Amino acid sequence: MTNPRQLAAGHPPTRQRTVAGGEPAPRMMLVDPRFGALAGQFFRLFGQPTDGGGALALYLHGEPVLDIWSGWAAREARWQSDTVAVSFSTGKGVASTVLHRLVDRGLIDYDAPVAQYWPEFAGAGKELVTVRELLTHRAGLHRVRGLVPGRSALFDHHSVVGALASAVPDRRRAVGPGYHAVTFGSLVAELTTRAAGASFTDLVRTEIAEPLGIGEFWFQVPTEERHRIAKSFPRINPFGVPWETASFALSCLPVLRNLAHAGMPEGFDELVRNPAIHDHVMPGWNGVFSARALARMYAALANGGMVGGRRFLTEETLEQIGEVQTTARDYVLGIRMNWRLGYHSAFVASRNQYPYAFGHYGLGGSGAFADPETGLSVAFVTNRMGGALTPLADLRLAKLGAQAESIARRL
Repeated sequence: MTNPRQLAAGHPPTRQRTVAGGEPAPRMMLVDPRFGALAGQFFRLFGQPTDGGGALALYLHGEPVLDIWSGWAAREARWQSDTVAVSFSTGKGVASTVLHRLVDRGLIDYDAPVAQYWPEFAGAGKELVTVRELLTHRAGLHRVRGLVPGRSALFDHHSVVGALASAVPDRRRAVGPGYHAVTFGSLVAELTTRAAGASFTDLVRTEIAEPLGIGEFWFQVPTEERHRIAKSFPRINPFGVPWETASFALSCLPVLRNLAHAGMPEGFDELVRNPAIHDHVMPGWNGVFSARALARMYAALANGGMVGGRRFLTEETLEQIGEVQTTARDYVLGIRMNWRLGYHSAFVASRNQYPYAFGHYGLGGSGAFADPETGLSVAFVTNRMGGALTPLADLRLAKLGAQAESIARRL
């Protein structure tokens, strides 16, 4: 029998199979006239090479209504219809959706202990931590800074999950969530691998890419597809301060210490620029996607589990996915994320927030969400990571999402 621990990291990218029946990237953009103003808002984001590039895709009631792209994938290369981008924590939503598909097939129970599928996880008093708690960042395993030794150690999936299995959980998990900024993806990858007996790379293909008929869901990126990845910039150094200086300084401040421990491991700024990130499975931060792929996945979550006339998830599972699990303040982020099962509230730049909308945003600006109330899904990917001084986040998706919601609610 195959050892599950040998499966988690997946096959080498060159061996990854093409999605059966996957549609090629369209040559022409799609703009439903009802969303024309939103398209104009998007195109104005990318006026010159220093603005980078990006793509925006929308589905409404399970059908595509917007699929557009603009700007630069690199200093001297325009963004094309098949360009993809590193989308960082956006991948947490994809990883969570893999797990929900396994729940649909009876392979995982939300309220079962994680250790039921992954026995080593019971170490250090974690035997009662449930899948539901893990998905809502209540496993107490947010800390990545110092988790494994060496700057490239995060590439070693087995070392990371071995350290997490033996780690002592944070006591605050009993009263609220703490965002597992880097560790979440490794935890979900190992759990799903153990439950299904297949590599996480294969699970992404069989549970997400193939059922949706679109291939751009990658953590390990096939070698022959890597030319499509947009070059991310600028560096992710907060306020222009060197990464190690900033992470050490933040770790010394009580208000920001948890954020540094959860999301600022040693040498992370170098890791995200290392081409080797595409050789490994790190679903918390190294996902590579197209906007149209993300929008199609979230379209199923916004449309009763159906997209393109095919069922992707059962209504019973969707009811649990969209339910807020905790309203407590997140002790890492310092705000109320209203965590669902692997997703957070969809934040939009509007006076009106939409209580039923959920998804996952990523470092630098990419992200996607679904709103079951309107049947809308929105996905935005970009290589321009925020502003020059604030590369960790910006308001582009929040503004585009607000406009998309406003239009959808008038229809």
